[in-house]
Formats: sequence, C-alpha cells, structure tokens
Amino acid sequence: MTEEMRDTLVLGAGVVGLSAALYLRRSGIAVTVLDPLGPAGGASFGNAGMLSPETAVPIALPGMLREVPRWLTDPLGPLAVRLARLPRAAPWLARWLLASRLSRVLEISDAMRALHRRSLECWQELLGPESFRELVRPSGHLQIWEGEAKGATAALEQRLRERHGIRAEPLGADELRQLVPGIARSVRHGLLVPANGFTANPQRIVAALAERFLHEGGEIVRERAMKLLPRASPGGFTVMTNLANREAARLVVAAGAWSRELLDPLGVKTALETERGYHAMLPAPSITPRLPISNKSRGFALTPMEHGLRVAGTVEIAGLAAPPDERRAAVLVQHAKRLFPDLVHGEPSFWMSFRPSTPDSLPVLGAVANRPGLFLDFGHGHFGMTGGPPSGRLLAALVSGRTPEIDPAPYAPTRFGR
Repeated sequence: MTEEMRDTLVLGAGVVGLSAALYLRRSGIAVTVLDPLGPAGGASFGNAGMLSPETAVPIALPGMLREVPRWLTDPLGPLAVRLARLPRAAPWLARWLLASRLSRVLEISDAMRALHRRSLECWQELLGPESFRELVRPSGHLQIWEGEAKGATAALEQRLRERHGIRAEPLGADELRQLVPGIARSVRHGLLVPANGFTANPQRIVAALAERFLHEGGEIVRERAMKLLPRASPGGFTVMTNLANREAARLVVAAGAWSRELLDPLGVKTALETERGYHAMLPAPSITPRLPISNKSRGFALTPMEHGLRVAGTVEIAGLAAPPDERRAAVLVQHAKRLFPDLVHGEPSFWMSFRPSTPDSLPVLGAVANRPGLFLDFGHGHFGMTGGPPSGRLLAALVSGRTPEIDPAPYAPTRFGR
C-alpha cells in the first residue's frame, strides 16, 4: 500500500539534504525528507564545524603522490587504506591522481570558489538573521605549519588564493603566540584567513535547518531508503523503505556516502568513495583557542566547540562496513597535546563517520539525463558544511526550472559517465 504522492522526496537529513529541502520548500514545492537517523545523524554531527567561503583548494594537488608512501607506512598517519577495500577503491584513487594535474586543479579551484563564496550568505538565508548570529562565529581560520618550512603544496595554495582574490595574512612565530597563547614552539608559520568562520555545534546548526524546514511546511520521516524504483506511469519514483513505499514525482538523492548504493542498481555511474573521518572530543579543556586551527603538517583540525575542543581529521579508505579503528581517533588526542603542551582536559570521546567524497573535491549536483525526475546532491567530502547550503540553492533552481546563479556544469553527474 503506497503513501500519498508527494511532489519531491529528499533522501538524507544532513546539512546537504536539509539545505536542498528547505530551498525547494521555499520554491513552493511539497517536500518530504527521508533519513533513518534524522537530522545530523551522520557526518553532519561530528565534523570540524568549519564554514569556509574562502576555500578554493582541492584535496588532490600536484606533488601529493610523493607523500602517499610516507603516509601509508605510518599506521596512524593522516591517510590509511585498508587492503580489503583497495580493489574497490582503486578506480577512485586513479581518478584522484588524475584530478591532481595542475590544469585540472585550476578548473576545480574555479568551480569550488564559485560554489563556496556565498556559503555564509546561504546559511543566513536558511537560518534567518537571529539564528545565524547565534550559531555562526565569523572568527576566521588559522592554518599552521610545524618546523622551519611550510608543506610542499603551500606555494600552489597561495597561487590559488591569489587567483580568486582570497585574503590571507601570513603570521610569524611571535604573532602566532599572541593570537593563540600556549601554542607549541615547534609551530613557526601561520596563515590567517579572516573571512572564514565556524559553528560551535554542527549538530545544533543542522537541527536548526530541520526546525525551519518543518516550520515552513516540510515533513521529515525516519525511514531508510532501500531501493529506488522508477515508475513507468504516471512517472516519478517509488522508494521502498524499511517501513513503507513512498512515491514522488521527483527524487533528490542526498544520502551522503550511501548514495552510491542507491544509484548503482539504476545504472547511474558516479565516482563516490567514503573517506572515513574521526574526531576526539576533549571536554573541559584548560586551553580554548578563539578560532579553528588547521595543522597542515599533520592533517588535522582543532575547533572550539560548545562542549569542549573537537580534534578532527585523518582519511581512512575502508568502505561503509568495516568497524572503526579507534586508534585513529586516539592519536588525535596526542596531536592536540603536541600542539598545546600544557593542555589538560577530561576523558575524551571518540567518533567516526563517512565523508562522501569525489576524486575532484566537487559535489555531484543536478539532474540525471536518462532518469526523468531524478536529481543528485552529494559528494561534498571535506566541505559539506560550506558547500551544502549553496548546493541546495543551486539544486532548487535546477529543479524549479530557474536559471541558476552559477554555471552547474562543473558539478554535473555526467562528468563521471552515464
């Protein structure tokens, strides 16, 4: 027995799915969101909380391949690939290497900048001015390097910032100690990106999106989408869930790292892999920096949160089914204490989830050409909190038939094949 036909079903109640759902609802479309965990139950819960409109640097960069053997030989380093996952992940990793060519990096950077630059504007549109002021901290971001030299990619990253007019202020050792008292003396170089910000509670800001969506007439249902069935007549889709069959004229797949499992049976090809990320939450810290810190030498971020310090990072290629490796979260505690030698805190809690990542650091956005009524919105990787809201605005324009503010071509599903 089927449920009442709805205009649009959105699969996923993270920051990406809810941003799309709320923009669609404001376009006059009836929307139901399906998610087994409810709002912010996945990667939107435990990320580093960074809101980075001034981000135009993809993950894959020239010269990074030389670093991979060193990373992989360190079992608790910034990158791990479990051998059991390697055959499935190999095509994705090959595409990742192709995306690191300089000519491609410049194209990707342009597309990242176009999507991200209005991120805070979109957050304010979605939340409203009062909630935005409560939940968003326009503090800037601090990047740091340990030792005498910056990393191998620092010069290219600066070139990309200059390409897009992104302001960044170099900081020496003395300036760093004034900005961040207690930071280790091994930190010699810093870069302040003043127009970025953060949220001190990613779960709460995504829950605020859900509240706005419900207040404006949307519906959120806690069900797991298990299979997507195209309908020959009258068109649209039936979604088989763990509890019901739900029908809609249009379907938006924003299920994060689980999106590929839903699309593969339809023959929809997409280069999606999960970069599993970890965090350690340090309650009652004795040191609380006023802004997020990205340690470029060790590949982690430290963010002041409402409930303590969150130390987040690392990349683990291991798929959706392998159990977490809690050592990868525990090592983040060591990193935090190395960065702040006098840091004292309560008992840490560990967390792991699944970043939905594409090889080129760009999301998959838009209609599927051979599946009328099917739209995709996933693959934001490390940039979901930044890219989710502007992606939702772009997708709502495409679904509604309006001319989008930016060119959607760089994010098209067809770039990975049909």
